[in-house]
Amino acid sequence: MISSAGKGRKFHVHLVSDSTGETLGEVMRASVAQFDGVEVIEHLYALVRSPRQMERALEEIERAPGVVMYTVVSADMRRRLEDHCQKVGIPAIAILDPIIATLSGYLALPPSSRAGAQHDLDAQYYERIEALNYAIMHDDGQGGNLEGADVVLLGVSRTSKTPTCIYLAHRGVKAANIPLVRGGETPAGVIGLKKPLIIGLTASPERIVQIRRNRLLSLNEDRDTEYVDDVSVKDEIIAAKRMFARHGWPTIDVTRRSVEETAAKILNLVNDRKANGA
Repeated sequence: MISSAGKGRKFHVHLVSDSTGETLGEVMRASVAQFDGVEVIEHLYALVRSPRQMERALEEIERAPGVVMYTVVSADMRRRLEDHCQKVGIPAIAILDPIIATLSGYLALPPSSRAGAQHDLDAQYYERIEALNYAIMHDDGQGGNLEGADVVLLGVSRTSKTPTCIYLAHRGVKAANIPLVRGGETPAGVIGLKKPLIIGLTASPERIVQIRRNRLLSLNEDRDTEYVDDVSVKDEIIAAKRMFARHGWPTIDVTRRSVEETAAKILNLVNDRKANGA
């Protein structure tokens, strides 16, 4: 088998799943991110549970050869997929097999072999839905009482507060966010809060100005205002940092962090707080 992909090249990845394919997608994207200059063309075949559905997927795979990643429980379906990929010289990777085999050996228990078992409705599922609703209702300073939040994020405009809250919600964390306005005054809604962990988000002035200018351009607005003025933005960020320091709130610089990295840092802070009994 000879690979047609390489640095600076596109290649096809076929994700075959008897469930939603979310697990496959996350693993694939995390893996491909380790290779610079490579662009992936993603093909998803979700809820593949019948021979007819599998045949359709195999036809598409043969039309656009690449790498196949799969999570398929049925032994017959797996064999059909693996045999076909071997026949046409395409690599096929069973993403969960090494993990399940290791856990099975450690626990001395056989796996259940249920398609989509990881997506069963359970308490955690409902917690995530509740957290997502909470994030939407308490976005950008809305929603009133914040005592029900796990986390409250503060930051000047364009510090990724909203996407970070949504990401945290998918991890079951109720997160609200409040934008900081010029002047450096502490938002009234956070004064006296006891339950939520209050976290300040900041970034370099250059990064904030760049994001704000791009935002205005997307709205066909290119006038220079304090919103994108270098000195004004710098003053905003300094005032925000002083506020965070004054209240002793942990601060995260998001300049070079992705939303996922920012959320991971926040989750660590939440877990540390729980471990300390706060």
